[in-house]
Amino acid sequence: MANPADIPIKLTELLQLKSIGVSTVESDRFVCVRQNVGGQQQIVVVNPKNPDETIRRSIPGESAIMHWNKYILAVRSEDGNLRIINLQTEQILKDVRFRVKILFWKWINERSLALVTATHSYHWDVFGEKTQPVEASVHKERIDEEHWKVFNYQTTDDEQWTAVIAVQAQDNSKPTLGKIQLYSRARSESQVIEGHAAAFGKIRVAGNPAETKIFTFAVRTSTAAKIHIVEIDNENPTKKFPKKAEQLFFPPEAITDFPSSIQLSRKYDIAYIVTMFGFIHLYDLESGSCLFLNRISSRSIFATALDSESAGLVGVNRDGQVLAVSVDEDKIIPYILQKLNNEGLAVRLASKGGLPGADGFLKREFDSMVARGDYVQAAKIAANSPRGFLRTPATINLLKNAPQPATGMSVILQYFGMLLDQGGMNQYESVELVRPVLQQGRKHLLEKWMSENKLGCSEELGDLVRPHDMNLALNIYLKANVPHKVVAGFAETGQFDKILAFSKQAGYQPDYIQLLQHIVRVNPEKCAEFATQLASDENGALVDLDRVVDVFISQNMVQQATAFLLDALKDNKPEHAHLQTRLLEMNLVNAPQVADAILGNEMFTHYDKARISQLCENAQLYQRALENTDDPAVIMRNIVRTDKLNPEWLINYFGRLSVEQCLECMNEMLKTNLRQNLSAVVQIATKFSDLLGPTNLINLFEKYRTAEGLYYYLGSIVNLSEDPDVHFKYIEAATAMNQLTEVERICRESNYYNPEKVKNFLKEARLTEQLPLIIVCDRFNFIHDLVLYLYQSQQYRSIEVYVQRVNPSRTPAVVGGLLDVDCEESIIKNLLSTVDAASIPIDDLVSEVESRNRLKILLPFLENTLATGNQQQAVYNALAKIYIDSNNNPEKFLKENDLYDPLIVGKYCEKRDPNLAYIAYRKGQNDLELINITNENSMYRAQARYLLERADPEIWAFVLNANNIHRRALVDQVVATAVPESAEPDKVSIAVKAFLDADLPGELIELLEKIILEPSPFSDNSSLQNLMMLTAAKADKGRLMDYIHKLSEFNADEIATMCVSVGLYEEAFEIYKKVDNHLAATNVLVDSIVSIDRAQEYAEGVELPEVWSKVAKAQLDGLRISDSIASYIRAGDPSNYNEVIETATHAGKDVDLVEFLKMARKTLREPAVDTALAFCYARLDQLSELEDFLRGINVADVEASGDKAYEEGFHEAAKIFYTSISNWAKLATTLVHLEEYQAAVECARKANNIKVWKQVNEACVSKKEFRLAQICGLNLIVHAEELQDLVHQYERNGYFDELIAVLEAGLGLERAHMGMFTELGISLSKYHPDKVMEHLKLFWTRINIPKMIRACEEANLWPELVFLYCHYDEWDNAALAMMERAADSWEHHSFKDIIVKVANLEIYYRALNFYLQEQPLLLTDLLQVLTPRIDVNRVVRMFEKSDNIPLIKPFLLNVQPQNKKAVNNAINDLLIEEEDHKTLRDSVENYDNYDPVELAQRLEKHDLVFFRQIAASIYRKNKRWEKSISLSKQDKLFKDAIETAAISGKTEVVEELLRYFVDIGSRECYVGMLYACYDLIRPDVVMEISWRHRLTDFSMPYMINLLSQQVRTVELLKKDNEERKAREASQKKEEDNTPVLGGSRLMLTQGPAAAPPSASPIPFGHTNGITPQPTGFRPF
Repeated sequence: MANPADIPIKLTELLQLKSIGVSTVESDRFVCVRQNVGGQQQIVVVNPKNPDETIRRSIPGESAIMHWNKYILAVRSEDGNLRIINLQTEQILKDVRFRVKILFWKWINERSLALVTATHSYHWDVFGEKTQPVEASVHKERIDEEHWKVFNYQTTDDEQWTAVIAVQAQDNSKPTLGKIQLYSRARSESQVIEGHAAAFGKIRVAGNPAETKIFTFAVRTSTAAKIHIVEIDNENPTKKFPKKAEQLFFPPEAITDFPSSIQLSRKYDIAYIVTMFGFIHLYDLESGSCLFLNRISSRSIFATALDSESAGLVGVNRDGQVLAVSVDEDKIIPYILQKLNNEGLAVRLASKGGLPGADGFLKREFDSMVARGDYVQAAKIAANSPRGFLRTPATINLLKNAPQPATGMSVILQYFGMLLDQGGMNQYESVELVRPVLQQGRKHLLEKWMSENKLGCSEELGDLVRPHDMNLALNIYLKANVPHKVVAGFAETGQFDKILAFSKQAGYQPDYIQLLQHIVRVNPEKCAEFATQLASDENGALVDLDRVVDVFISQNMVQQATAFLLDALKDNKPEHAHLQTRLLEMNLVNAPQVADAILGNEMFTHYDKARISQLCENAQLYQRALENTDDPAVIMRNIVRTDKLNPEWLINYFGRLSVEQCLECMNEMLKTNLRQNLSAVVQIATKFSDLLGPTNLINLFEKYRTAEGLYYYLGSIVNLSEDPDVHFKYIEAATAMNQLTEVERICRESNYYNPEKVKNFLKEARLTEQLPLIIVCDRFNFIHDLVLYLYQSQQYRSIEVYVQRVNPSRTPAVVGGLLDVDCEESIIKNLLSTVDAASIPIDDLVSEVESRNRLKILLPFLENTLATGNQQQAVYNALAKIYIDSNNNPEKFLKENDLYDPLIVGKYCEKRDPNLAYIAYRKGQNDLELINITNENSMYRAQARYLLERADPEIWAFVLNANNIHRRALVDQVVATAVPESAEPDKVSIAVKAFLDADLPGELIELLEKIILEPSPFSDNSSLQNLMMLTAAKADKGRLMDYIHKLSEFNADEIATMCVSVGLYEEAFEIYKKVDNHLAATNVLVDSIVSIDRAQEYAEGVELPEVWSKVAKAQLDGLRISDSIASYIRAGDPSNYNEVIETATHAGKDVDLVEFLKMARKTLREPAVDTALAFCYARLDQLSELEDFLRGINVADVEASGDKAYEEGFHEAAKIFYTSISNWAKLATTLVHLEEYQAAVECARKANNIKVWKQVNEACVSKKEFRLAQICGLNLIVHAEELQDLVHQYERNGYFDELIAVLEAGLGLERAHMGMFTELGISLSKYHPDKVMEHLKLFWTRINIPKMIRACEEANLWPELVFLYCHYDEWDNAALAMMERAADSWEHHSFKDIIVKVANLEIYYRALNFYLQEQPLLLTDLLQVLTPRIDVNRVVRMFEKSDNIPLIKPFLLNVQPQNKKAVNNAINDLLIEEEDHKTLRDSVENYDNYDPVELAQRLEKHDLVFFRQIAASIYRKNKRWEKSISLSKQDKLFKDAIETAAISGKTEVVEELLRYFVDIGSRECYVGMLYACYDLIRPDVVMEISWRHRLTDFSMPYMINLLSQQVRTVELLKKDNEERKAREASQKKEEDNTPVLGGSRLMLTQGPAAAPPSASPIPFGHTNGITPQPTGFRPF
């Protein structure tokens, strides 16, 4: 075994798959597992790098493969259905049916799947438009799936080459066969090669600029094993890659091992060859050299895939381990150098992969080449150096200074060429290359290199390119991430729309206002767009909107400012109120139409409405003025200008006003101009009628006496109003407007006016047309008033019109009214003759006339009505009444006429003639009325005949009711008269049933005896005989036996059943006996009479099997078991064997039962019979007979018999039963009861049943047979659900060591599971705590850590608890446990490793407190680790509170670059205390986040001058010049004072200090002030001081310089003035020669001034010299 330190590969177990169905590995991103959980198919997708990232889906299918790096799953079902599923969105991307059987499939790239069948290979683009797979290759040889298994499929990136790999297993002494079908799509050729694994790839070969395509395959035969590396698609015949064939080593014992997969690393050009037995071979692809060989898995690796970086591979073995293998970058090169001793290979591999290990060798080679003068070779070494460690400025300078060759390029250019061919250059190299290229004007080369991404971009390179090509420089700045220059470049090139996106992406904040000021002068329109982007950023405005507006206004760009504000203020936020006001003011003054459009769009609501309203009124925008004011005076002033307001808007405007305001405004409008404003007022009143109130509006219109307005207003609301006054006022207004049609309509349709009030108004109005009055009276039943009014007014014609045209149905009331006013009969008859009789309600007419005793006057009208063919029932009713009253042959009329209403006419006749009433009621079948009239008049015979004739059960039930006092008289007439007279059996039957239903048995028997026992048509009627016997059975049981003997037509079964039901058992027995129904007779004896002895005697008399069976059943039910069994045997009836067996068994009649069962076996082959017989033998202890019986032919349920014998304690019999059927499970438990433990264990092993093992285990433990118990226990603990019970059993009995022994023995089992390791750990924690840590270190990956954590807590095993928390990634709990139990579990380095991984930030601060108390000297070390994660301010506060700041000084200095106030204050306080003025000065100068005034005040009182000097510096930095200078003067630090004065830039400060120096006589400082503050000192002050204090000599240099400067300035002004005058003169001459208008005939050259001034609204008429600008709004 190799030393791990020497192994040049990394082997990592990513995770352990517990349940393996079918696993596929397509990349290192996912492992896909198919599981069967509870009979349901599941797909489990695991991320090997993050096992917690697991997806489970219930998706049926025989195969599933996961996409390389997306949550895309391909599923194949057994019927060939292929589905592509997006697991994140649950969307099915593709679903096709592939009808050819698929032998193998896999992902071949990001988009496509390969499908391999027996004859073809297909490629399927799952994201493309085509839904069906496309043929990719044709197999030269058909794949026989019975013998060959497709193992893999490979293809090139361009899919021009494919390879199908298949293997065939042999016996154990022969290696597995393999073949590869290689196919070229370009040539359409296929070749079969012997091989087991293959792969396509590309390698980089020295001297060849293009990558070389290769095909690699490995094969093992019985004689040799090789790897072949062959070039394909050679595009350069001059540089052909030679074929390689190298030996593959296999151990002698691995006879059947073979290469299972090849993965090619593009990063290192290495081939990873994995064999089926878990060996891995590493080969260099360029040379074919073997790099390394070792075994990485003891189990077969059946699936592999390249990792995401193409540096190594991942694979899954049969144990479910997901392994990752890659080159160990730190060890591979030393391994090649030391073990393989191959320097060339090491250098080449290090150069390709950038691997360490060969740097020293290459540096020596480089220096050697330089020393020999071979600079070209040295350049090659440097260019190919790993990680570019030789590509330094020193190397470039060395090569630049190298001697130039006589011919060809210089060494440095060759070096640069090598770097470009290799792939790219760093920043320094790029600058050195580009500088001469630009000097030569070969910018196209630079563009080419940039497009190929071969230059290292930097700010310096961009500055170098900028003068030559701004766009190219901009591209460089972008790649180099120089944001300020990128922004400047975008602005310079006019790409303003890219600035914002770039700034966000780069996290850069430009000075947007300055940028806008630049853009607005260059491109105003783009400036507006850019400003809009800044203002509408999704994270909030990036600029101050006021300042942006100021930028536009400064250039007098009102339109651009308007467009910007419209977009920036579109969200209508309250904080933008002043900007909204400013926008509207700007446009109301300059472009009222634009302001009107803005206000009309209702975009803004937060502006100053009072201000805007005033401006709108000034601009004659009265509508906008009203919209933006609540001032009543303004409203009243503008509302009356209806000719200037939109009518629709005006109406809607009133909806905003209060009721009082509305009424006042409407009053003002009518008052100001009634004719002009009436229409608007009416519309307003109509719309807001409900709000303003109809009463107020009616009063308003009546106030101005405008009936027209009132009419139109009320006309619009009357149809919707329910106010009676509204309707009445409308009738009045319509009458006043002479709109009688409307009056008539309202009277007819309205339901809300006061009818009395309207009636009186119409009567008083004396209209020419009385139709409205007629309508009102007709609707509200004022008929008498109407008739009286019209009759008195002698408007007879109106009466006729009313009954003829308006409402003929009111004719009865009109006739009644006319009769009440004593109108002549002739007039009434004449009126009736003119009305259509069909429209007159005859009943009402008859009622009206009849109530006045004038019915006869209707006779002519009624007869005429009949003559016209009118068949109304009311006409006939009236005629019948008239004929009855006049006695005009009424009986004939009533009998013959069918059109009158019998009920009405009968009622009319009741008091006049009951016989006529009977006729009418009989005709109409008015049953109740007829019964009442016959009862009242004692007409019982007529009633009886009617009832029999009617034959209605309900009527019979009514008259036969017990509450009917006339029932007896009626029954007598029915029995005596009606029934004897009847010859209709059905009607008589109904009468009989009625008697029966009425529960009149005595009366019914009388009736039945009369019609049955006496000669009559009903004597032989079986139904009536049955009825009579049933009735007698209920009412007179003594007659029943006589009837049985006399009658013969009755239904024997029915009557006998009825007798049994009422307890007449002897009568029932007599009936059955009479008709020879012996079984039924026996049933009566057994079930009803309950005389088993009589039944047995009766059975002996008739001697029938069914009778004996019935008797036997009765005897069995009576527990006369022996007699019953004898009766069953006599009957030969075994059918009731179940009950016999059950009853006899319970009674212990096993001997009798054996005889019965033997009889039963003669005719039956039932399991229950044989089972019972076998068990009888067992209970009778007839074991020999039992064995004979079981050996014979039987259908007994032997297992059930054994179970029963076992339950009842017949263990020897149970042993016989179980042995006969080889039921080892139950035999084992039986043997336990027989104390045959060794045999029980053997049987349990044969049974292999958990329950059996459990029972045997419990028995062995209880008997302390621990060796046998352990055998049972090992078979139990592999089942997780049984483990707890077993543990509890051992613990309950106190066998702790024996339990641990069982669990330890079980760890070596193949089926050992997590629960076993966990329970062993728990048991050790309880009984052997010293062994727990060892157990955890060995098996922590296989333990249920949460459960073990609880056990360790209970056992107070704190180091073990911390260990578990760490391995369960519970870093929070681990840290807390270490702090809480520091004495047992704390260790500094471990704690540091743990604390940085915790999730709860509060633990950091608890840890700091812990260290402060327990380990203060290690605080700095802990803080260094926690610095990126903790809140520094909080830490400072914590240590300030505990007064321990000096302990964390190194930490504070380390985090001070964060410039936090708390840190700065703490450090400053500490430095003051330590009197470290140098460090304090650095602190206050470099970090400004502190309270400067407070610190300066502290320092100015310090004893040391250095601290007071720092205070002065702080004052100066915060512009407190006087205080700073005062301190400097106090300490005579005059230089500091002069510097402070100069920095202040204030003349008064400078002059005050100047005078101070003069006063103290410091002439040197005076001169220094003149020099340092030259531009701040007034010359007159200097001259004054010089003259007064005799300092002229010291001031003279200042005066000379000042005079020189003044002279130069005057000369410059004179020159500028002369040039200006010359320009003005030239301009004036040009203007004098130009016409005032029409200076150019081309309008295009005149610009905005081409339009006449009037086309632009004031103030854009050129009055202020500003030309109109586009606003973005259409002209008004």
